[in-house]
Parts: sequence; C-alpha cells; structure tokens
Amino acid sequence: MNRIALIGIMVENTDSVPALNQLLGEYSDYIRGRMGIPQAGGRINMISVALEAPADTINTLCGALGRLDGVTAKSIFAKEE
Repeated sequence: MNRIALIGIMVENTDSVPALNQLLGEYSDYIRGRMGIPQAGGRINMISVALEAPADTINTLCGALGRLDGVTAKSIFAKEE
C-alpha cells in the first residue's frame, strides 16, 4: 500500500549533492514533487521531496539520504485513511 510522505533534506556538505541527486533519480517513479531552497541561512541548502510510495521504500530512501556526509533527512507521513 502506498503512503503519502514528505522528506525534508538539509545539505551542509555540497560535495554530497551528486550522490543525493543520484539517489533521488533512482526513486523518481515515486517522487511527486521537489522544491529546493539554495543557501538558506548562508550555508545550508534545503530540499523538500513529496512522495507516494510504500512506507518501506520511503524509509529506505530517507535512511540512504541521511547516511550521506553532511546531509540530514527526516520523513513525515500523512495519516492513513
């Protein structure tokens, strides 16, 4: 069963951006929207990603993003109907 979720991503190490973009590309079938805010506060790039996917898929992506150097990722899920 698919869930609706958002992943909030903060990037403090821009060297991780290519790997981050590759991960998002691998999950592109599930991504419904993406918004980036470059250099928020002068040193952090922020990205929000809206997804519709199985919960395990969302959690796997979020975990992989959070393991990148200088990247923090957190997910929030819509309540199930």
